[in-house]
Amino acid sequence: MKTFHKIFSFVVVLILMASSENFAQVEKPAAVAEESKTESSIPSEDIFVDDIVRKRIVVENRLMPQQPIREGDISWEKRIQRVIDTREKMNLSFRSQELNLFTTFRTMIENGEITVFSGEDFKAVVTKEDLAKKMSKQDTLYDLNPDTYEEVIKIVQNDINWEKIEQYRVKEVWYFDKQRSVMDVRILGIAPLFVSDKDKENGLTPYPLFWVYYPEARTALSKHRVFNEENDIAPMTWADLFDARVFSSYIYKRSNVLDFRLKDFYVPEPEDTSNRSGIDMLLNSEKIKNELLNFEHDLWEY
Repeated sequence: MKTFHKIFSFVVVLILMASSENFAQVEKPAAVAEESKTESSIPSEDIFVDDIVRKRIVVENRLMPQQPIREGDISWEKRIQRVIDTREKMNLSFRSQELNLFTTFRTMIENGEITVFSGEDFKAVVTKEDLAKKMSKQDTLYDLNPDTYEEVIKIVQNDINWEKIEQYRVKEVWYFDKQRSVMDVRILGIAPLFVSDKDKENGLTPYPLFWVYYPEARTALSKHRVFNEENDIAPMTWADLFDARVFSSYIYKRSNVLDFRLKDFYVPEPEDTSNRSGIDMLLNSEKIKNELLNFEHDLWEY
């Protein structure tokens, strides 16, 4: 009798084990079916990519903060303003159709990532309403009414085209850090320069549309790529470009007691037809560049 009970118990255990395995085999395909992804379940932005892969290196990049510095470590300082002309060959990345700097600024402003100022002292903040007035100009057009054949005056709003931004002004500080014994530079602000066609005909020079505080905008600029002529996948950002100073420029102003610009020191003569004052200004700009580069070298004795 005991042997029968043992055999019966063993058979019951086998039946239960077999039924549990069958149940698991039945339920497993359903779980797999839930986890498996079909082509229709993949988001369309992951299917239709205008590239081999979706580029995420720049977006997920973490920007290294700038070297901290104390006021007591600065033994010498000079404020410089320079102009970047985007028509120069080295600065053609500023005129990229999709990755130009002005469009990048506009995107960051619309997303609320940066603050815009009206002056180079970064005190007066420009509101969105005032900025919208600066970024778009009202033009008066004369149109012909097809029904009455009369001229109708129309006022249209035209946004500033990025191609009209041919220059940028950069405000920076050159200083000597006695703690590290190096000559260094920090960019404080960037301003796009604009002049309308009508103002250009009247002889007016480009003026800053707004000022961007670079220490604040540096993180946002590190998420936007710069077009590279040699390599389309090069992960260079606008923050890298300005930090590494991969641009060509000329000095527009150096701090002085009269707050003069370089062109204020050279008044053109009425009989000068060769623009000699402009040549003298560029020569003085190159002289200041050499002085900045040689300053650190002159501090050492060999």
